[in-house]
Amino acid sequence: MRFFRSRGKVISLLWLSAAVAFTATSAGAQTGAPGAKTRVALYAAVGPELKTYSVDVESATLVEQASVKLPQDVQEAWPHPSSRYLYVTWSNNKAGTAGRHGVTAFRIDPATGALQPHGRPISIPARSVFITVDIPGDHLLVAYNVPSGLTVHRIKADGTLGAAVPQAADLDFGVYAHQVRMDPSNRMVILITRGNGPTATRPEDPGALKVFGYKDGVLTNRASIAPGGGYNFQPRHLDFHPTRPFVYITLERQNKLQVYRKLDGPSLSSAPLFTKETLADPSRTAGQSTSTIHVHPNGRFLYLGNRGDGTVDFRGKRVLGVVENSIAVYSINQETGEPTLIQNADTRGAHPRTFAIDPSGRLLVVANMLRALVRDGEEVRPLPAALSVFRIGRDGKLQFMRKYDQDTSGGRDLFWTGMVKLP
Repeated sequence: MRFFRSRGKVISLLWLSAAVAFTATSAGAQTGAPGAKTRVALYAAVGPELKTYSVDVESATLVEQASVKLPQDVQEAWPHPSSRYLYVTWSNNKAGTAGRHGVTAFRIDPATGALQPHGRPISIPARSVFITVDIPGDHLLVAYNVPSGLTVHRIKADGTLGAAVPQAADLDFGVYAHQVRMDPSNRMVILITRGNGPTATRPEDPGALKVFGYKDGVLTNRASIAPGGGYNFQPRHLDFHPTRPFVYITLERQNKLQVYRKLDGPSLSSAPLFTKETLADPSRTAGQSTSTIHVHPNGRFLYLGNRGDGTVDFRGKRVLGVVENSIAVYSINQETGEPTLIQNADTRGAHPRTFAIDPSGRLLVVANMLRALVRDGEEVRPLPAALSVFRIGRDGKLQFMRKYDQDTSGGRDLFWTGMVKLP
């Protein structure tokens, strides 16, 4: 999903949210056994262009195959559980009557991963910051940040998009929704509402985790989780442990990772089990914010993005300052859910908004969203937006392999990336 044209102003998409490596949270995914063969397509969005790459997991390489152009800038995408369709939300990032927003369904070629339009796009009322599909693939859930909201749309038997499902008028959507995820039980939806930090002219808007019951596309209010009343609590993204009752959440402005327990209902604990640092140097938070988060398919490791945007003046140009653009790597205690930070891997780029993990759990690809200027000795050089490819070791740590620079001219960003396992 994209934010209103974000960086630190709003936030995450290149896509691969969530959630996503989409498949990174699948309980049935492979655990990285050597020799395991997995056919994977990677998708990366630069402005309205959505590129398809074939992924060679063994050699850790990407080969661009094709691209499609959406009506406006890509915000986020999510695959159907069958891996036959991909749903992509797009927007011109403008509010009100000037806005043009929609969702397009694509058919995924099972041999190459190439995308073909599938049915007619649907119009939606505002810029969608995130979308997801329920567990059986019957409904598409669409989250909006301004105004904060959530709609549910039917997915027809042929994978095309249908009508919106009527909802109760009293649903609590909080302030500034940033992600929506479906619990694997298919009975609970969690809407991450980030709130907004304070400014010189307005007070802080509190954040919360809005928990809904879910049945056949219909939402019901269940709980609002807001430690400290939601102040100094700006959740951005979450992911589920594939086999244990733990939910992991990034706090964007606080540069923190929190762990919550899933309860019967289902619902979430009212307070976090653990709160952890995300930065290599937690004292250096200026110009920093977290991004998305993914649990490894085997449930033993967790990965989240640290974005550093702070700049300084050097020879009349604004260059990146002493900031951290990294993927933080944690080992997970399988009994307690506690994460332990074991690595902060430099992404070799600026603003890692999204990243994805291949279904076998052996590769991680980061979308460094922005082109930036950096100091190189006494010179200034450009640092392009890029896809950075990492090998995931058996210990969960990342080894940088290579990167693929992206052309983001014309005011475009590398907003989202994600992977889909092909049949």
